[in-house]
Amino acid sequence: MTLPHFSQAMSPDRAHTGPEPGEMRVRTWHLGDDRQSLVLASRNNRLPEVVYWGPPVGGSSIDEIAAAARYDVTGGMQDEIAPLSLSPEASMTFQGQTGLTARNLDGEVIAPAFLFSHEEKQQNTLKLVYQDNGLGLSLTLDLELTPHTSLFKLRTRLDSREDISVDWLAAPVLPAPDHTDEMIEFSGRWCSEFLTRRLPFAPGARVRDNRTGRTDHAHFPGLIVCSKSASNTTGEAYAFHYGWSGGHKMVVEELADGRRHVQFGHASGTMEKGKSFETATLYATYSARGFNGAAVRFQRHVRDHLVAETRQTRPVHYNCWEAVYFDHDVDELKSIASLAADLGAERFVLDDGWFGHRDDDTTSLGDWVIDPRKFPDGLTPLIDHVKSLGLEFGIWFEPEMINKDSDLFRAHPDWLLGALDQTPGRQQFALDMSRNDVRDYLYDHIAAILETNDIGYIKWDHNRVLPVADAGQAEGVYALIDRLRRVFTAVEIESCASGGARIDFGILERTQRVWLSDSNDALERQRIQHDAALFLPASVTGSHVGPRKCHTSGRIFDIRFRAWTAAQRHMGFEMDPRELTGEEVDVLKEVTRWWKDNRDWMMQADILRLDSADPAVTAEQHLAEDGERFVAFAAQMRTSDQILPRPLRLTGLDASATYRVSLANRNDAPRLSRGEPLLKSRDIDVSGQYLMSHGVVLPWRFPDTIWVLEGHKL
Repeated sequence: MTLPHFSQAMSPDRAHTGPEPGEMRVRTWHLGDDRQSLVLASRNNRLPEVVYWGPPVGGSSIDEIAAAARYDVTGGMQDEIAPLSLSPEASMTFQGQTGLTARNLDGEVIAPAFLFSHEEKQQNTLKLVYQDNGLGLSLTLDLELTPHTSLFKLRTRLDSREDISVDWLAAPVLPAPDHTDEMIEFSGRWCSEFLTRRLPFAPGARVRDNRTGRTDHAHFPGLIVCSKSASNTTGEAYAFHYGWSGGHKMVVEELADGRRHVQFGHASGTMEKGKSFETATLYATYSARGFNGAAVRFQRHVRDHLVAETRQTRPVHYNCWEAVYFDHDVDELKSIASLAADLGAERFVLDDGWFGHRDDDTTSLGDWVIDPRKFPDGLTPLIDHVKSLGLEFGIWFEPEMINKDSDLFRAHPDWLLGALDQTPGRQQFALDMSRNDVRDYLYDHIAAILETNDIGYIKWDHNRVLPVADAGQAEGVYALIDRLRRVFTAVEIESCASGGARIDFGILERTQRVWLSDSNDALERQRIQHDAALFLPASVTGSHVGPRKCHTSGRIFDIRFRAWTAAQRHMGFEMDPRELTGEEVDVLKEVTRWWKDNRDWMMQADILRLDSADPAVTAEQHLAEDGERFVAFAAQMRTSDQILPRPLRLTGLDASATYRVSLANRNDAPRLSRGEPLLKSRDIDVSGQYLMSHGVVLPWRFPDTIWVLEGHKL
């Protein structure tokens, strides 16, 4: 990390007065490492702007970079170009989206003119404080470059002397460099999360405004800015993620003068006197090695620095939801647990239906008391049986939700978030998590279950959009989870929100696993997992072997395709094991054994998305932390346009090394694969250069199948 550089010190008595007429004072700062550089410049004590973001600047003069970044002025423009600062200001005649939109309590728009106050710097961080003394406002810009993962962590805080209303506060605003011409944004829906869309830049603003109150299926807070030629393995990419679990907004704007910028933030209500409003953390990074260069940094940061206290060896997961739904019978659940253990499961999760009078989704949310009809002796007999099999016991909660048919609602209808006559979602409503009494109630009831039962895992669900997109809701959820984690330190938590509707770095600071999608359709999962790998490592990403006939799509897939798809992430099962044939049991046991043999290094590996020459193939490569081994998964998503399989080119290998490459599942070749590609009969020893430039010739296969390619450096 290069320490911040300062081109000209300003004396304290000049900090708010500005320069003399005709004088230009410039401050510069540099945050950088051997992978990227960010150069800031502040002129005349005003807010700093990014004048360079890209590859390391090396020995270049930061002052000269700042001077060289000055634009010309021509017809139809103001006499001076309004800076595209870390918080663009209306007072500087900035004609795009400003970084702050605020009003006083009389409704009058506030247009601050912030001037430099002071700075605080440490080895990896820089804090810049600017003030408008006349309006009683202070703006703090926090910038950090993580030393190991090379991610910028950026936050903005606003402090006010008086009560004001804030409509918009952006995290520090970054430019989209001029040589980029496309953006990749994320959308989706239930059972089809992490959809990507590649769009060209165009004059005006591209705004994605998430009003659902949670991260949401359709609004994953991520963005990649790139050139048209950028791919998984080549080209430059600028990647962003806003680590927040509530409603948020993204603005990508091209101004009339051609400059482009990216903003992320979320809105708040009226500020209390003397209080501050702070954005969540905006994570950003530059990659010179395609999308994978950025993806690896996000993956490593989540895996090694963000997720708290994740166990190194990830247990094979079994969830009973798609086996029994709400129909809980202790003897039946014991039998299912025994079968799951025989398949290789190491954790049994009791899903929705164990509490209140919960026989369907119309009742009992909020009544977190064990149902004596289904569990007359409590959960102990089932837990004891599960533990006797060597499995950990987990349980489902949906703490933030309530049914009107519940004892809790009858006692506290005022705890509902939003209007009483609002439209329900999945027959349920939300609790107001900003209230202390709501959080105390939930803590007491969840703690009572955890204190009296041997439980090591919580599946924390959230099955509807919220009627109010208020920051207090997300902050309340954070506070409740933080309180539980301080007391129940050994309990892991999975973030599930109808699948992938609450996956972000804010919730991952508090949880150890995410449920990527409610879809166990292996074909859908291949695409979802592939795109989610732009941000998420395998170690936190749950993936389950679903039923033979998928409950969300109705499609039927072979057990091999389902099992190997789940083996690409944190593996689990979510089907009725009683439906399995003898052959399916054998295949599932074999793949599970393979996963257990490889999980410790795979869960620490980088997921590298491969640029497949065949658009019908989705492929990725898991490269070990030490680079000594890899496994590549190549899924045939549909029939190829050509007859012969195109060679699959790998990435990230040592070009001069020799690798022994084998097919882990070579016996899966179909009868129509009649030729003799070498890998069908034996391993091959080839150079890393060959694997990356020519690629591996794989046997022909049917759609909805997958090849698993293993490699070891010799």
